[in-house]
Amino acid sequence: MKNHPIKNLIYEGEGLTLDFKQTIQNPRKIAKSMVSFANTKGGVLLIGVRDNGSICGIKSEDEIHMIELAAGFHSKPEVSFSIKELSVDGKTIIQVDIPEGKEKPYYSQGDDGKWWVYVRVEDKCILASKTTVDFMKNHGKEVKITMGKLEQNILQFVACREKTTLFEICKKFNLGRRRVSRILVDLMRADVIRSHTTEKTEFYTSV
Repeated sequence: MKNHPIKNLIYEGEGLTLDFKQTIQNPRKIAKSMVSFANTKGGVLLIGVRDNGSICGIKSEDEIHMIELAAGFHSKPEVSFSIKELSVDGKTIIQVDIPEGKEKPYYSQGDDGKWWVYVRVEDKCILASKTTVDFMKNHGKEVKITMGKLEQNILQFVACREKTTLFEICKKFNLGRRRVSRILVDLMRADVIRSHTTEKTEFYTSV
């Protein structure tokens, strides 16, 4: 088992497309992880692996039921996934493969009963901004953008800086967040600027 492929995967450590879970105690929490993968580039959940990469294994079949609940009941639209049960060093690990979703944005239900959109940033699940959610909703639709003076000025402002936040754009042009967000979504759909999300904020860069 020394060269078991799953050990090589674990050795890579948690990141954009890989997450470890020692166990599943709450289907809502696992839904958050599954949704974040579906909204980003897809990924793999390894159940029965501690955060430090050590293998503890699962203790019951309840985990599979929890995953099914998370994907079907606590996520909308339903998140696609496939499951493999693996035996490593005499312990059972569940590998959950989640492809990038085709019906973005995907929402997960929080403990408050509300539905939230999450994306994967490095090794964390981050709440998506309204601009990102709006972009997901409109992505793939025909783009018809009127590049007026305001749009051109905002694009130029973003292009002249290493990174720019929504607040900075609103302040620069003395505009409300809603109007600037709509313009940014259009510019993102036209693929002339890009959105970048971190744990603390969201910023924009030119392409």
